[in-house]
Amino acid sequence: MSSNFLQRITYNPDICHGKPCIRGLRYPVEFILELLGSMTIDEILEDYDDLEREDIFATLQFAVRLS
Repeated sequence: MSSNFLQRITYNPDICHGKPCIRGLRYPVEFILELLGSMTIDEILEDYDDLEREDIFATLQFAVRLS
């Protein structure tokens, strides 16, 4: 995974109180990580059709860099 995935993580004080989100959408990184605790990537993509597989990978890469 390249750092290009991290370009999908955005910060905007007007969206989700400035928490890191996916592509300016109202999906905070922490929400996606919570979903991954109980759903597969394919299930998430099926339920949230505005998300892309690369968004999930970006979320995971973001979390790894924080840990």
